[in-house]
Amino acid sequence: MGQGRTGVFAKTVDWLFRNRSTGELTIAQWPNLPLWLFGGFSVGAWAAQGNETLAHWLSLGADLTLAWWALDELLRGVNPWRRLLGAGTLIGLVALITLRRAA
Repeated sequence: MGQGRTGVFAKTVDWLFRNRSTGELTIAQWPNLPLWLFGGFSVGAWAAQGNETLAHWLSLGADLTLAWWALDELLRGVNPWRRLLGAGTLIGLVALITLRRAA
């Protein structure tokens, strides 16, 4: 009985995290251009809090680059985990933007 559970768990992990191109397990990857831009825009928006207009535009840049990254992961992720990560990030981003507009 324990053998079956281990086998199901191993198969699930393999299906979820196995890179379809290389065969390696891929959970996280080195940040790419959209994530570097998201980080830069986010730090800039935080630093520009005294200037509402600049902070707004930098925050918009952060949102757009995060959406770019999430869409790329959703459409071209190397495994189901990366695609789910992209979908979850998009859902979270839409929720965050909706909350900001409601406030």
